[in-house]
Amino acid sequence: MRRHQLAIQLKTPAQIEKMRAAGLVVASALAKMGEAVAPGVSTADLDALAESVIRGAGAVPSFKGYHGFPASICSSVNEQIVHAIPSPQQILRDGDLISIDCGAVLDGWHGDAAITVPVGEVRPELLHMAEVAEDAMWAGIAAAARGAASGRGRLTDISYAVESAVRRSGRRYGIVDGYGGHGIGTEMHQDPHVLNHGRPGRGPRLVPGLALAIEPMITIGSPKTEELDDGWTVVTRDGSVAAHVEHSMALLDDGVWVLTAPDGGRERLGELVTAREPARA
Repeated sequence: MRRHQLAIQLKTPAQIEKMRAAGLVVASALAKMGEAVAPGVSTADLDALAESVIRGAGAVPSFKGYHGFPASICSSVNEQIVHAIPSPQQILRDGDLISIDCGAVLDGWHGDAAITVPVGEVRPELLHMAEVAEDAMWAGIAAAARGAASGRGRLTDISYAVESAVRRSGRRYGIVDGYGGHGIGTEMHQDPHVLNHGRPGRGPRLVPGLALAIEPMITIGSPKTEELDDGWTVVTRDGSVAAHVEHSMALLDDGVWVLTAPDGGRERLGELVTAREPARA
């Protein structure tokens, strides 16, 4: 976490505007996939839809070909936490919970976000877990905004806020270790790594120009994981269901901009959001 060991890319406001454009492409793709999720739909169907939306906007899927990844999205169902490869054989069933991770690059700049979506009628405890993950993500983004505004914020303030939000909802949830958020910009993954747990007040300062993807991953059981033989899919070791959510955000002089949220984060963060995202009537 020491700054001299990290290559952190700070962005200008003009560059963040470009990232916002990429983020809106991702937001559109995720919205279309969220609407399409239903029993009988395959994860390959969702992947094809995402690629169509992304390329139709003049962008390119970030994930496809990334270190050999063969698809435009990660489609993680139930005990799959992250990085699951879409397949025509994986058919969604009533009661499933699917996490969809999507990225796009537009004009050289990346957007990256993830949603967790119920398939048909899903058990209330799984829906609640997805809400806990969502709330924790927004708590982390708010901590980043407040830390930058105060001039005293550090990277692990985000980690602490995510963990605290999850723990306030009870000890039943496991916070997945080894996977988390990251810097984002001209590459999809940049320094720094953003843990979803930890003590506050450590790591690089939270300053204008810093762009991060904040992405909690939690389980309704043990947080221990294993990777499948495909070299990508990460699953819970105990078979418990997981949730994964993510937004890309950037810090500016006058607030935070949630680049992959259609409203820039205004509904959840209010006046913490930069004036570059107009308040809606």
